[in-house]
Amino acid sequence: MSANSKNNVTYTYTQNRELSWLRFNQRVLEEAADETVPLLERLKFVSIFCSNLDEFFMVRVGSLFDLSVLSPNEKDNKSGLTPKEQLEAVYKAVPALLVQKNHVYTSLTHKLAQAGVVDVPFAELTEEERAYVRQYYKSNILPVLSPQIIDGLHPFPHLQNKTIYIALHLHSKKDITLGLLPLSGDLPALIYLTTEPLRFIRMEEVLLHYAPSLFEGYKIEEQCLICITRNADINFNDEKFEDHEVDFRQRMSKLLKKRARLCVVRLEINGHIGQDFLSELKKRTEVTDQQVYFDDTPLVMQYVYDLTGHLSPAQKEVFCFAPYTPHMPEPMAQATSMIDLIQKKDQLLFYPFESVEPFLKLLREAADRPDVISIKITIYRLASSSKIAHLLCRAAENGKEVTVLMELRARFDEANNISWSKLLEDAGCHVIYGMEGLKCHSKICHITLRNKDGLSYITQIGTGNYNEKTNTMYTDLSLMTASDEIGRDGAAFFRSLLLGNTDTEYQHLLVSPGGIKNKLLALMKREMEKGSEGYICIKANSMTDRQIIDALARASQAGVEIQMILRGICCLRPGLPNLTDHISVTSIVGRYLEHARIYRFGRDHDADFYISSADMMTRNLDRRVEIACPVYDADLKAKLAWILQTELADNVKARTMLSDGTYLPKADHLSSVNSQEVFMSEFPTPQTPLPKETAKPSFFQRLAGLFQKK
Repeated sequence: MSANSKNNVTYTYTQNRELSWLRFNQRVLEEAADETVPLLERLKFVSIFCSNLDEFFMVRVGSLFDLSVLSPNEKDNKSGLTPKEQLEAVYKAVPALLVQKNHVYTSLTHKLAQAGVVDVPFAELTEEERAYVRQYYKSNILPVLSPQIIDGLHPFPHLQNKTIYIALHLHSKKDITLGLLPLSGDLPALIYLTTEPLRFIRMEEVLLHYAPSLFEGYKIEEQCLICITRNADINFNDEKFEDHEVDFRQRMSKLLKKRARLCVVRLEINGHIGQDFLSELKKRTEVTDQQVYFDDTPLVMQYVYDLTGHLSPAQKEVFCFAPYTPHMPEPMAQATSMIDLIQKKDQLLFYPFESVEPFLKLLREAADRPDVISIKITIYRLASSSKIAHLLCRAAENGKEVTVLMELRARFDEANNISWSKLLEDAGCHVIYGMEGLKCHSKICHITLRNKDGLSYITQIGTGNYNEKTNTMYTDLSLMTASDEIGRDGAAFFRSLLLGNTDTEYQHLLVSPGGIKNKLLALMKREMEKGSEGYICIKANSMTDRQIIDALARASQAGVEIQMILRGICCLRPGLPNLTDHISVTSIVGRYLEHARIYRFGRDHDADFYISSADMMTRNLDRRVEIACPVYDADLKAKLAWILQTELADNVKARTMLSDGTYLPKADHLSSVNSQEVFMSEFPTPQTPLPKETAKPSFFQRLAGLFQKK
């Protein structure tokens, strides 16, 4: 068995997290190549692949870059690779993905053009279109352009992260120099030419055509599009302040300015250029050969999302997913009071197949109801126009005690959260910012009521953010319970946050750091003691924690059946004889982002179920404040079991992980199961009920078989 003799860590059933993540992003790209997906939705998957890769370079490659300087000999505990070796592995793996992306993108744009949605190169504009673009350029583009030459009087500017620039190799009578033309953020990404067919030209195409005219007196030797990616992995504990009373919000604002100037970790080039020009660009951006990527597709693809709004209704039917309206659960739709309903029975929402409206209805009622005395909530990411935030303001203005833990360190949402924290404070909410050194990633809303018998609680715990936009895009769970036991734990949780205490003991909730991992390890040990009768099912986004991985391997070696549904990273390699051969790993990438976390331990009716905000990652279990909540209601446990079983049965969007860490589609079956489509049909919209002849058995008709042993 291969092992590191110094710390006795085995690498025989584990793999590097960065390479595992790249394989996940490849599965996103496979969705773009899936011919059963509408064409514009496929183009969106290419855009998602690109934005995923951007963030990967900003965060993961950025942190490895820092680590290679600060701790060059530190080895990854899943692969034994140093930071430099991990970077080299990443640099080696990415080009093949870009080749695949370019092929998919070219095929899609060709098919879209044939179907009437045309991305027009400047050279292919009609005379009428060329005249329109010329006038548009003179009136709307030229006045805001800022071309610059680089010489002794004009130093090389600070390049903005993920901003497109036109770089020009210029030749004058004196010498050869460099010219730059940034694509201003004030300019639209697209200029629309006609509606049917929908013809448009990208702004960078227009600027490439007109750029030479901006540099009079110079001969244009070469020109290309460039885009740099900067390290965005700022360390919130790096900044030391002499004045310890400085507001954390001010500290965050300072750190966000620092992020904008971190080192370049990637240079993307669109265009064919010579070695001299390339050397000049590398020198100016301070990158190595490995950090340069030539790409024939657009360097920024957010424009794809603007196209939908310019399609005709007939085009939308062809090019986009059919609209889906989340189901409003019958008891919640009919209830005049969400609080009264929850006090009678626990409720569980499954987004985006069920509507977020019942939770908004609960908050609205709590904001106005006289017997509600306080609302406490943890917030990680909010929608830009958040109904939830406005309801919290309404509650505070109505005299409720409203406490908001606003996590200002939610990566790339820091500025939005800073703005919301100010608005909430102005409305009278008590806003706190979490704990020193620990991000608060928990999703809990705690409502306290006072009546003649004393205090009672409504506690909502979720797997996803309080964000109405992502509630329609991500699969997540939201439990609402009137349990006094969980309510008392919820009250203790917020007391601890206010005091900066992480050592609180809870009777029912599992709280990290510490609490979730310890309980998971204990439950794994319990199942291991059952041998082949043991069963573990974990649904999460990622699996990287070494202790959890080793515990699962030991359980597998004891004969426990372990099924994991992991959308992204999985550092555990399943199916290895005598090591992980009782473990299977499924990944689902589909229309909606799989985001819910469910932990199941045991078979039959005595199985333990938890929902959680935490993935099986060291950062979540050891370095964040997270919550896992037990689900006790038998109907809700059955609902969770059905969700897991349906996803495990998926053979359309699911991929199975092989023992070498790669993925393959599941083998063809006589009947296809697309889990997300099953969930959509299980919760049909009132306007489109399932026809009787095709209606599936109801949820409760299927319960009997869900807990039976296999």
